[in-house]
Amino acid sequence: MLINGKPENSVSATDRGFQYGDGLFETLAVHDGHPCLWHYHLERLHNGCQRLGFPVPDDALLYDEVLRTINNRIEGVIKIIVTRGPGGRGYRPPQDATPTRMISWSESPLYPEDNYQRGIITRLCSTRLGWNPALAGIKHLNRLEQVLARSEWNDPSIHEGLMMDSAGYVVEGTMSNLFVIQNGRLITPDLSRCGVVGVMQGVVLRAAEALHIPVIVDNVTLSDLWNADALFVTNSLIGLWPVRELSGQDFDVTVIPQELQSRVMKQAYEND
Repeated sequence: MLINGKPENSVSATDRGFQYGDGLFETLAVHDGHPCLWHYHLERLHNGCQRLGFPVPDDALLYDEVLRTINNRIEGVIKIIVTRGPGGRGYRPPQDATPTRMISWSESPLYPEDNYQRGIITRLCSTRLGWNPALAGIKHLNRLEQVLARSEWNDPSIHEGLMMDSAGYVVEGTMSNLFVIQNGRLITPDLSRCGVVGVMQGVVLRAAEALHIPVIVDNVTLSDLWNADALFVTNSLIGLWPVRELSGQDFDVTVIPQELQSRVMKQAYEND
């Protein structure tokens, strides 16, 4: 692990990321020794820093530290955490923040090939996402809602849980973005009130546009799920997983356009 460019494994107890969750993170797949979709992750990190109001790390410095952390390894996962940095007691941010950069390496998770071919089993979570437009879309460090939702099941056959917001709209998975296919259209939830705008979500939207598949960003109800022709979820590590079952209801994974799925999976591991 690198912390501010140095091999370390701890940060100051006064760091605002630790004290208040005052920071952001990105999780990137590493393929052929390079971080995948780097510029899209960097773009989201820039947006998050600007929204939270602290300096963005230098792009070239951050990329150099990512490559140093990869250290010639071929496949794996890089996690970047950027916090506002150390600060005194109280919520008021320091005027001259010195952000903390943390970059760590993990081995690639071993997902069954069945997840991509036959699809996954999912469930509805009872934990709800609260509305917070000020933080909606960015990948901030406050993930307690997802922690509680993921704690709801221990069955290893269930690979993801879908979360609703306080109004009962379906927003996302605990670790993924959601897509609904209905009458040839691609529908993905509106994330203007809560949820994370995903890098892979963007890959899907661009692929759908290239394939002339109509896309709708809107509120998604439980009725929309039960009446969907197909469902799938995405993130930067899994790429795209079709959903074959949600809380006991079966879905036809063959409805998902094969060309869309192939294009998304190919682009998921591009070194841009």
